[in-house]
Order: sequence, then structure tokens, then C-alpha cells
Amino acid sequence: MEVFEILVLLISFLSLLILGVPIAFSIGIAGTLTLLISILPMPAFTTLAQRMAVALNSFALLAIPFFVLAGQLMNQGGIAIRLIEFAKVLVGRLPGGLAMVNITANMLFGAISGSAAAASSAIGSFMGPKMTEEGYDKGYSAAVNITSATTGLVIPPSNIMIVYSLASGGVSIAALFLAGYIPGLLMGLGLMITAAAIAYRRNYPVGESVGFKEGVMKFLNAVPSIFLLVVVIGGIIAGYFTATEASAIAVVYTLILAVIYKQIKFKHFPGILLRTIGITSIVMLLIGTSMGLSWVMSYANLPQAVGEGLLAISNDKIVLLILINIVLLIVGIFMDMTPAVLIFTPIFLPVVVELGVDPIHFGIIMIMNLCVGLCTPPVGSVLFIGCSVANIGIERVIKPLIPLFVAMVVVLLIITYFPEISLWLPRVLGY
Repeated sequence: MEVFEILVLLISFLSLLILGVPIAFSIGIAGTLTLLISILPMPAFTTLAQRMAVALNSFALLAIPFFVLAGQLMNQGGIAIRLIEFAKVLVGRLPGGLAMVNITANMLFGAISGSAAAASSAIGSFMGPKMTEEGYDKGYSAAVNITSATTGLVIPPSNIMIVYSLASGGVSIAALFLAGYIPGLLMGLGLMITAAAIAYRRNYPVGESVGFKEGVMKFLNAVPSIFLLVVVIGGIIAGYFTATEASAIAVVYTLILAVIYKQIKFKHFPGILLRTIGITSIVMLLIGTSMGLSWVMSYANLPQAVGEGLLAISNDKIVLLILINIVLLIVGIFMDMTPAVLIFTPIFLPVVVELGVDPIHFGIIMIMNLCVGLCTPPVGSVLFIGCSVANIGIERVIKPLIPLFVAMVVVLLIITYFPEISLWLPRVLGY
């Protein structure tokens, strides 16, 4: 019976995805159909509804709407342009200067906002036209913006780390935040090295030199925005507030900056709040249905079956991590990051923990894996946003994306097999 339930789950879920049913509804319907095989309709419906409600009844999840709102305020509050100007001071004179600026600005903005979508939209809308004016290929410019925007999901604060903490059964959010810094910086560095090599080969121009006085002014202009990272992460590490409380503080801080910069007026707030509500509603629906499906999979003993299957292939940690990486890279192509984390964490985490992999380290591996999927068709949300901002078709971006994908995968493998890169900072700070 368990095999039949698993087949119904997989076939119904994949069929709904192929038919174009939204991912949240595909997850919910597939879970319901699977449960209906085992129990009567009324208990099945009430059980799933209860599981969805319980999944959303979490104090930690309050951080998501606050961080989304902070990201929306940053997107319209004049923060992006100040970070871009600061990035020009840091890396503008390197080979392929504007590509370096794009990557650095995305890392800064993504880290502050915690949103790859917000970063690709805000930075891409400024940098895309500038790069085109300087003679950069439009497809290449968009590819650089799309891939570098995902670094903000690894560099904290990050909503997806909060989701992973929920799915893993309570891994420390503060420890995950700390674990993401070095891997996120390495991902950005890998993209910068690749972009520099391409720029050198294509003879793209370097940026104009910036005088010391002008550089200092641009740095000072960017300091209030960058200081948000110090406030949020420093406060969490010092124990002054939780990640959820930090998200609310981020909103207040960002709102103050937006008012000071005079980029947001009262008439803008209804639109900002509506976008925040829309994004949060989608994320919460995905969390609810995904957690319901996770319970159904546990009821059908799917995690145990997958774990036994993987261990039957090999009990070597290196081999299994390669297999899991491959599976997650494929999953990321067809599934958005939030449901993928919620569905596959309960399946893979027990297997890797049994082999001695730290749950914090595995969380970083999973998030970095799925970042690649955000940049790939057919469901890569950052890919579509980046192409829309650049006003370019997806077919023109695919080829320039390939070397950047390779860089991301190489960094992923380094992070996978050298766990201290992720775990060193949390351990030094006592997590």
C-alpha cells in the first residue's frame, strides 16, 4: 500500500505541474489525493487543514512579512542607487568594471533585503542600461544580474533560512544566518572571477577611477544602508532580539532611511503594502500546503523509503552528497525554492545527519543548490524578473548563463565538501 501511495503522490503532483497548475495548488491537491487512498474524505480534509494551520502557527514565520516589507521599502527607497555607487568605488576599476559593480551591488542589496527578486529588479533596472551604454552584451548583462541576485539568499538575513529552520524541526536561525556569510561571499567571488574572465576575453571596458574625496562621500552615503546588517545580525547574535523581532526593527530602520532619502511619499504606501501582502500570501500558502504534504509523505513512509534507498546505493558520505546535490539541482529546475525546502528537507536531512553531516551545513548546501534553480527555466522566478527588467527574451540569456552556472556549481561543491567554511563562524560565536 505504501508503494501505491507514493506512486499516486508522484504521478498526481507531476501531472498537475505539467498541466500548469500553480505550485501551491499542485502540492495541496497531490497531498489530498494521496491521503484519500488511506482514510475517508472528511478525516482526510480536516487532517490536512489542521496540518496547514499548525504549520503557519509559528512565531518565527512572522519574520517573513516583515522582511518582505523591508525589501519593498528598500526597492523604492533610494537604497539601491547608493549601494551601486559604493560598489563602483570598490570594484569599478576591475576588468569588466560594471559587471563587477552589478555583482557587488546585488550582494549588498540582496543581503540587506533578503530577497533575490527585489535585488534583481532594483539593481538590474539601474545597471542594465548602464552596461548596455558601455558596450556590454545585453544577454550577458542580464545573466550577471540574475545569478548575482541569488547571493542575497545565502548572505543573511534570508527568508529561506527561516523556512529551512521550520522544515528541519528548529535548527537555530541565528546559526544559519552566521553560516551563510562565507559561502555567500564565495559565491559572489566565484561569479566575479568568471565575469572578469569573460570581460577580459571580450575586452569590455573598466570603470572610471574615483577620487579619494568622492569615494569617501559615496561610502558615507552607503553606510546607513549597510548598517542595517549590523543592526539586524548584531542584535540577534548579541541576544538583544530574536530573528522575528529583528525583522520588525529592519522595517522601522528602512522606513526611516526612506523618509530621510525622500524617495517614498505617502501615496506610495498602499502599493508597497499591497505588494507585501501579495508576496507574503503566496509564501504562506506554499508553506501551509508544503507542510501538509510533508506530513502526508511521513504518513506514507516516503522519507524512510528514500533514506533506505539512498543508503542501499552507498553509505559513503561523499557519494550520497553528490547524489543529493544532483537531485536538488534537478528539483530546482522544476520547483520554486520555498516548497522544495519544505518538502525535501524532511526527506534528506535524516539521511545526511545519520552520516554525520551537520544540519546547519546541510541547510546552506540545500539553499545554494536551489539558488541555481531560480535562474533556470521553466519556473526560475529570478530568471523571469531579470529578463523582464532587461527587456530581453529568455533565449538570449541562456548561453551567457552557462559559465556563471558552472561557477555557482563549483562553489557549491567546495561548500559541500569543506563544511568548516559554513560552520566556522557559528562555532566561533558559540552557536
